[in-house]
Amino acid sequence: MRLHHAHCPDARRERPLWHPGRPGMSDDRSNRSLNREWVEITNTGRRAVNLDGWTLKDEDGHTFTFHHYRLDGRSTVRIHTGEGRDTRTDLFQDRRHYVWDNRSDTATLRNDHGRFIDDASWGHHRHSGRHHR
Repeated sequence: MRLHHAHCPDARRERPLWHPGRPGMSDDRSNRSLNREWVEITNTGRRAVNLDGWTLKDEDGHTFTFHHYRLDGRSTVRIHTGEGRDTRTDLFQDRRHYVWDNRSDTATLRNDHGRFIDDASWGHHRHSGRHHR
């Protein structure tokens, strides 16, 4: 299981979260804009993984818990910040405020027993792939 990267809102296109915003780019804080902020998780194995009870957390403690979701082998899912209808490839946190910090943050994935699986960092906290407990 691998946590890929995060993206944040940008009125013109999706951009990697770890790239700072440019002056003049608008963000209207709409649900559409919130859903342009996302993290991708890829199951690199051949077998499906039941993610029920797994968590995705940022440095500030915002936590998304997976409920009744199974990620097929060699498949990717995007976890969006805003509201929406969950599908096999897109899940929604149903939040009304941004989660991921544009300057620096770490997304941490843990299994249903709280064991570290993977993380992705950007900004000055770059320690992706290190095992945390």
